[in-house]
Amino acid sequence: MSTAWKSRYAQRTKNVQSSTIRELLKLTQKPEIISFAGGLPAPDVFPLDRFQEACRRVLEVNGHQALQYGASEGYEPLREMIARHISRYGIKARPQHVLITSGSQQALDLIGKLLINPGDRILVEAPTYLGALQAFTVYGAEYVSVPSDNDGLRTELLEPSLRLGPKFMYVLPNFQNPGGTTLSEGRRHELVLLADKYGIPIIEDDPYGQLRYEGEHLPPLVVIDRENLRRDESYSIGNVLYLSTFSKTLAPGLRLGWIVAPPDVISKLVQLKQGADLHTSTFTQVVAYEVAKEGFLDEHVKLIRKVYRERRDVMLDSLKHFFPAEVKWTHPKGGLFLWVTLPQGMDCRSLFEVALKENVAFVPGDCFYATSETNGEGCRHFRLNFSYGRPELIREGIRRLSVAVKQQLHELHAVHAG
Repeated sequence: MSTAWKSRYAQRTKNVQSSTIRELLKLTQKPEIISFAGGLPAPDVFPLDRFQEACRRVLEVNGHQALQYGASEGYEPLREMIARHISRYGIKARPQHVLITSGSQQALDLIGKLLINPGDRILVEAPTYLGALQAFTVYGAEYVSVPSDNDGLRTELLEPSLRLGPKFMYVLPNFQNPGGTTLSEGRRHELVLLADKYGIPIIEDDPYGQLRYEGEHLPPLVVIDRENLRRDESYSIGNVLYLSTFSKTLAPGLRLGWIVAPPDVISKLVQLKQGADLHTSTFTQVVAYEVAKEGFLDEHVKLIRKVYRERRDVMLDSLKHFFPAEVKWTHPKGGLFLWVTLPQGMDCRSLFEVALKENVAFVPGDCFYATSETNGEGCRHFRLNFSYGRPELIREGIRRLSVAVKQQLHELHAVHAG
């Protein structure tokens, strides 16, 4: 029976693969394994009491509306709140510029559906977010990868790739997943100017922007685009679509994200969303609004920053204490992740197998590279998440991981010596 169905699958499913991270999480469910694999917020910072009270209040006061169908664009008070909130970062938007989505993953899927024809090239960072590659590949995207370093996408290498005529660029400027790196302000300006010069739009994905633990806030690309290029003030954006989410500031189980775009783009995205799910859960949106309003979200984000900064610092200190000098890693100024670079000749997949025997897990780096020519580079890297585990588990997990790293490094040295 399954063979009969397989012959009827659409062509676009041919290159679709399961998320490496989702598959790895199945392997790491054993209680004895300390996992740095998932990009999971800490459950101990979820505001459970606030949610409980919000659910009660919504059902008592607004239950009939909250349990009814809603507008495809999203719950109006929530869209107004988002527009007010992002204005602090210089993003000029009104509710008609905001579309609520079922997580930022749906936002990526809708953008792929809107913009990508089979064979279209998409310019991405190397490495980049695996979920975006999954979303875009369904629509037949091909990829042009540009390397990044500790200051983000290497804009001095962009022009040859831009001359290939990619449909758009997909960029995570703040505390990038997986690298933990931040695009420097100078490169942000250069990126926006190059995008304008070549007429290539930018998808700015910013799920972690509020989770900064050190340094000064940097202007979003959407703001630089408007200010540098004197866009029409009546539009929130010109050449940049902006995405974000409540997954990292309230709770990922809400599945609430949003797209900020000009009204004509929002209208077309709404049509596509109607074919997918009619609208994002009304009840979830109303509850999220009740939880976040009256300044609660601002105070809650301060708590998250405090908790995650401590966990990041514990991981950085543990890496310095336990890991051999030949291994390097990024120093993220925010977000959930850091990126480890192994010595030449070591392989992250082999290391993963050894690490599992030590009861610790991470995400191998090769799955974050879009093209075969960069995928080989990914074998020297892996991603670590520091937001989920408590400090004592982080320290023990890094100690276990260092045992696996030292074992692999010893074997590599033995091969070279032989």
